[in-house]
Amino acid sequence: MSRGAAVALAVIAIVAGLAGALVGTPWNDKSPASPNQVVGTTSPSQDPTLSIVATAIPKSVTVYDGPDGPEKTKLSNPNENGAPLTFLEREQRPGWLRVLLPVRPNGSEGWVKASDVRLASHNYKIRVELAAHRLIVMDHDKVFLDTPAGIGKADTPTPGGLYYTKELLQPPNPNGVYGHYAYGLSGFSNVLTSFAGGDGVIGIHGTNDPSGLGKDVSHGCIRVSNDAIDLMAKTLPLGVPVEIVS
Repeated sequence: MSRGAAVALAVIAIVAGLAGALVGTPWNDKSPASPNQVVGTTSPSQDPTLSIVATAIPKSVTVYDGPDGPEKTKLSNPNENGAPLTFLEREQRPGWLRVLLPVRPNGSEGWVKASDVRLASHNYKIRVELAAHRLIVMDHDKVFLDTPAGIGKADTPTPGGLYYTKELLQPPNPNGVYGHYAYGLSGFSNVLTSFAGGDGVIGIHGTNDPSGLGKDVSHGCIRVSNDAIDLMAKTLPLGVPVEIVS
């Protein structure tokens, strides 16, 4: 497998809300980013192509409003679907990290203690261009994948914003509506607060109906071909930024 993509079979879990109820097997990335480990003072601002991934160590992580500030929330590790609790770092201060959170509302951030996470880095980014119906994966400054995408319908649009891949699941039926793999993102539908027993998580997944690629067809998730999602699953770590633009 390519760098940063060592994955291990974990436990059976049920994931709801990825445009429907998805029964899947989480594939947990033991090394949630490239082998380039991050030193304490490294910041994404020092390299615009670099992303810093923070993976939780304890069984739960307390999130604060600011360094030494009041408690904001507490998140379980692994998450509700058996995947390692993962954050995308936005800023570092001594002993603290400001991170993007996998919670509502979209774009929520908070601070976690540096001692509660392990850090790693990678150079992958995903960009979803809604009007063009394209999903583009960048590796450093080079296009790694550029592929047609199905997106949300007018009444269940795919929400714009910055998110990250928080989990990778393998549906039990590779010929089903979710295709071979499905990424759960840190974002949620803006119009569906619940769906099929879940909380409206937005995902990127394969499909058994390639005729929907390049169209507005989903409840908010992003669909790509099974060939594309296979390549992504074999290559990308967790914690890849996903920018969704109009």
